[in-house]
Amino acid sequence: MAVIRFQAVHDANNRELIQPNLPRQKASEFFGVNVFSKEKMQKYLSEEAFEGVMECIDKGLKVDRRLADKVAVGMKVWALEQGATHFSHWFHPLTDGTAEKHDAFIDFNENGMVFEKFSGEHLAQQEPDASSFPSGGIRNTFEARGYTAWDPSSPAFIVGNTLSIPTIFVSYTGEALDHKTPLLKALYQIDKSATAVCEYFDKNVTKVFSTVGLEQEYFLVDEALYFARPDLVMTERTLVGHASEKDQQLDDHYFSSIPERVQSFMREFEYEALKLGIPIHTRHNEVAPNQYEVAPLFEECNLAIDHNVLLMDIMKKIARRHHFVVLFHEKPFKGINGSGKHNNWSLMTNTGVNLLSPGNKPKTNMQFLSFLVCTLKAVYTHQDLLRASIVSAGNALRLGGNEAPPLIMSVFVGSKISEMLDELEVRVTSKKMTPDEKTELKLDVGKIPGILLDNTDRNRTSPFAFTGNRFEFRAVGATANCAAPMIVLNTAVAQQLIQFKKDVDTLIDQGVKKDEAIFQIIREYIIDSKNVRFDGNSYSDAWHKEAKKRGLTNVSNVVEALDGYLAAKSKRLFKAMKVFNEKELEARTEVRWDNYAKKIQIESRVIADIAIGQIVPMAIKYQTELIGNVQGIKELFSEAEFKTMASARLDLIKRISVHVTTIKAQVHEMVETRKVLNQENDIRTKAFGYGEKIVPFIEEIRYHIDKLEEIADNELWPLPKYRELLFCR
Repeated sequence: MAVIRFQAVHDANNRELIQPNLPRQKASEFFGVNVFSKEKMQKYLSEEAFEGVMECIDKGLKVDRRLADKVAVGMKVWALEQGATHFSHWFHPLTDGTAEKHDAFIDFNENGMVFEKFSGEHLAQQEPDASSFPSGGIRNTFEARGYTAWDPSSPAFIVGNTLSIPTIFVSYTGEALDHKTPLLKALYQIDKSATAVCEYFDKNVTKVFSTVGLEQEYFLVDEALYFARPDLVMTERTLVGHASEKDQQLDDHYFSSIPERVQSFMREFEYEALKLGIPIHTRHNEVAPNQYEVAPLFEECNLAIDHNVLLMDIMKKIARRHHFVVLFHEKPFKGINGSGKHNNWSLMTNTGVNLLSPGNKPKTNMQFLSFLVCTLKAVYTHQDLLRASIVSAGNALRLGGNEAPPLIMSVFVGSKISEMLDELEVRVTSKKMTPDEKTELKLDVGKIPGILLDNTDRNRTSPFAFTGNRFEFRAVGATANCAAPMIVLNTAVAQQLIQFKKDVDTLIDQGVKKDEAIFQIIREYIIDSKNVRFDGNSYSDAWHKEAKKRGLTNVSNVVEALDGYLAAKSKRLFKAMKVFNEKELEARTEVRWDNYAKKIQIESRVIADIAIGQIVPMAIKYQTELIGNVQGIKELFSEAEFKTMASARLDLIKRISVHVTTIKAQVHEMVETRKVLNQENDIRTKAFGYGEKIVPFIEEIRYHIDKLEEIADNELWPLPKYRELLFCR
């Protein structure tokens, strides 16, 4: 493996920059070198083992122990050749990150000598302690047993000197304790249901993959400034801070030249990501100062999500080498754009066809329309569930602002597509169509690619937008593990596709020709889902009123929005599709409520500590200096002169007193309220209380601290200000 060495260089201001001496190679020459890819499996595995793994991946079969033993032999040889000394099962528990436990490739033989060991047992299954991971009551603390099991569809990889094996994580009794297990179930369902619909159009389709491209937005802050801000360290967002005189008003950061220090960081993390098979494609400055975006090429959904959480981890590690800290929080700075993670979702067949991209034949476009309207109907039917999948404490601060869509789950398809759908609604009828009518309709459908050309602009106010060959779920937050929204979306669309085939087959059984039956059901779905289509400004008050008339819900409270998981309709969906049982669904909803409450709790503790431990003492010190100054003026000047000269200072003294008094009172009341809430045993009631009662205290305390920042002596202010945090280079 190539070893990265570093050299010290200096920028125009003589600041030292860390520049990695990256190998002068084309990306294709080192892409995936740290991944046990299909090509490496062919090289290191026996023909039987390789074919067995491929069959498990293609058919979603469980890997038996005999096959695992054979794979482990080859995987160990490859890993040791790459310098690996440890292995780990790598999984996604119900936290904000990933989990891993490293074991060395060593054991004793019968002679007491150490040798490298890695068996099928090590590969296929491990037993980590499950007691300290969130489980929503599925496991008691004293019932620690949990199992990780190998996911062969996501290749093993090496980070540092550790072989990481992607796995699922389940309880002793079989319930999912992670994000990957239900995701794999949802992907199985979308494959099965989409493939069945494709049989109407192309018998060669035997498999359908859910694909996704994840646009990751993030902020960079200077490491030294970060550690001087306890709110950033503890919560990843600034709980206090007055707006900078200049931030994003001029739109001069968006797509502008990337600062040299930032580019150095980007080059290194991209290099490490490419070695891990993450197909990094795009980088650019985002709207807010010090905000950036990285986006890979589209990948199969399960792999894309693994790669995204791995990429976030890589970015955090590499940033520290460059004396930066990466912030993935959805709203780290008040008053400027926050960060999202746009999920660009589509469906791809094993024959290479994108099912959400129109083709050059009427039949291909009938297929496109079938999948388009099924997606529209799924979003309309399960709007509350889609919202539940993306809400969080951080995302609540971003959604509905001028940089992110509102919580009303509408779909943008563009005016031309809307016109076409409206025309289909009128032209297709339930009566028998003449041959001429069918021919004319098919010819018009064949014109879809031309209609779409340059007519599918990206409506940035829409939470779910069709952009020509995919849907962009724009409401997802930057910190999210995208398994949650992808589980919901794929499951909901899979169920709708099953219903679509059932409805079409019913008409065919009644003697209706296949194409006519498909058109009739498409028309029915267009009518049923019409209310979810909206191509205008989703920020406008008029849309909020119109959405209510259309029956679209708008739930801004995070705790109430999470109730969408527990609605009877949601339970029926997940049970029917075998993605979640009721116990699993209730458990992970409880985990989300608990996470929300704890994040607000931490924020309230941090802002109280900043207020009482730093801001109030500073304000009193400044006030004391002002009082001394006023007393000096009174001694030196006449009464008339004193009134003129000291009035501004006296006003400052009074204003400081008001803010300090209010801050202390609000902190005290917040702490007392928190004590009462902490006695609550029902987690939903507790989480709701934190949102309704504690968040307003945090906002009120912040208001008065920010007012003090406006008037305090800059040299006395104890925290780096926005103008420093946002404009470090």
